[in-house]
Amino acid sequence: MFDVGDATVQVPDSGRPDTAAEEEKVSPYAKKAVVASSLGYAMDGFDLLILGFSLSAISADLSLGDTQAGSLATITLFGAVLGGVVFGILADRIGRVKMLTYSVVFFAVFTGLTALAHSFAEIAVYRFLAGIGIGGEFGIGMTLAAEAWPARKRARATAWVGLGWQAGVLVAALVSAPVLGLWGWRGLFLLGALPAVIAIVFRSRLHEPEKFVAYKASQQNKPKVSLRLLVADGRTTRTTIGVLVLTSVQNFGYYGIMIWLPTYLADRFDYSLTKSSAWTAVTVIGMGVGIFVFGQLADRIGRRRSFWAFQFGAAVSVLIYSQLVSPWALLVGGAVMGAFANGMIGGYGALIAELYPTSVRSTAQNVLFNIGRAVGGMAPVAVAMAADEVGLGMAIGLLTVIYVLDMAAMFLIPEQRAQELA
Repeated sequence: MFDVGDATVQVPDSGRPDTAAEEEKVSPYAKKAVVASSLGYAMDGFDLLILGFSLSAISADLSLGDTQAGSLATITLFGAVLGGVVFGILADRIGRVKMLTYSVVFFAVFTGLTALAHSFAEIAVYRFLAGIGIGGEFGIGMTLAAEAWPARKRARATAWVGLGWQAGVLVAALVSAPVLGLWGWRGLFLLGALPAVIAIVFRSRLHEPEKFVAYKASQQNKPKVSLRLLVADGRTTRTTIGVLVLTSVQNFGYYGIMIWLPTYLADRFDYSLTKSSAWTAVTVIGMGVGIFVFGQLADRIGRRRSFWAFQFGAAVSVLIYSQLVSPWALLVGGAVMGAFANGMIGGYGALIAELYPTSVRSTAQNVLFNIGRAVGGMAPVAVAMAADEVGLGMAIGLLTVIYVLDMAAMFLIPEQRAQELA
């Protein structure tokens, strides 16, 4: 049992971190919490990208059209909305660690069962159920990390959790081609059942964060959670609307790019699956670098200015990438686009944790991010429909517009950098 009493930082009323806070060390418990959260999120990333790489094989095997194939990602993300609400509320009532474990096991089981599907209806049901489990992991993991780490380093902690997703995506990009070649798409989904074992191991070695334990004790072990707290007053409602725009744009841009990027590279430039995987992996590495940089930047210059810088970079880089034709330009451009378009994922956990109290923090993380996922889930279908009219490259380039909306939404969200969590 680790003492987490030194994992929080007292910040002066001015909100400016002091020297003592800078020097404070991160507790062993906090590090374990971030590792567990990162692994959970890595499993999410692996699951969703193997779907992208498997679409062609699934479509051929089950005789699916492009719209049906694209809708599988959408269906998965719709399941994530339901899972986000259910697991988020339960994490605020029962515990972060317990529900993180249950969500991983739930999604792992149904990811494995996806390999047994023999029709569109069957695979759609399995993807929806897997999505329910996926929906629980982001918010619970981010809450666990944010509550365990010092306030001054909070964005860096949630950035590490975000890097977990990229690690899972990178593994998927690297193993998809060889596994598809050896065992087909069914073998690839069977690999997705392995995270259940990892989750059980970590559950046995991690306890609930001190902040949640103290809150639960103050509520006589019966915490009450209400979605109405997300719109409790005018200021909170404006904040919630702003965060919803941010998470919607984040997910729409991410899934619009990542689900169709292998197909874009294969169709327009005649890349093989192996080469598409390698080029996609470079984009994912760029995303990882962006997440790391965002966490460092957000803790130093604040959340709002960091988001604005990355939103502007995303708008410009996505547009430029859609016009590139040289293989090496695509390689470098993909890394730059990835850094800006997905670097912001490292900041959402810290941002939302600071905006909502312990009583509804996990609920807010899961509900707001997964509603954004549902909106983002429409991106693969929207990109496919736009591609029919203007081509896949131009359809991807049109994603630039959403980042302009993203920049405007930041005016609705107050700056809470380095504030002690309520």
